[in-house]
Amino acid sequence: MSGTRSPSRTGPATEAARPQPRSRLRLALILAPFVWGAVAINLFMLALIGRALGWPSLSPVATILVALPLTLPATWLATRWIGGLIDEAERDS
Repeated sequence: MSGTRSPSRTGPATEAARPQPRSRLRLALILAPFVWGAVAINLFMLALIGRALGWPSLSPVATILVALPLTLPATWLATRWIGGLIDEAERDS
């Protein structure tokens, strides 16, 4: 035989599906503890800078408690950003 044929069949072309909300929720749940830590560290450092300016300081425990409500919007933003990077990587591959 002079030519070769691939034994695999070609399938129909499919469009790239939008990411499912469940996968974004899973990503948000994975990222939340890391985002909480990042927000807490940034608040603590901000309080230390504020202390140099004469503002009252925050204890580490108070910083962690203040970081809790700020974690939700920060996690949403991080999930959108990383989800977009994942979508771009899947589109390019």
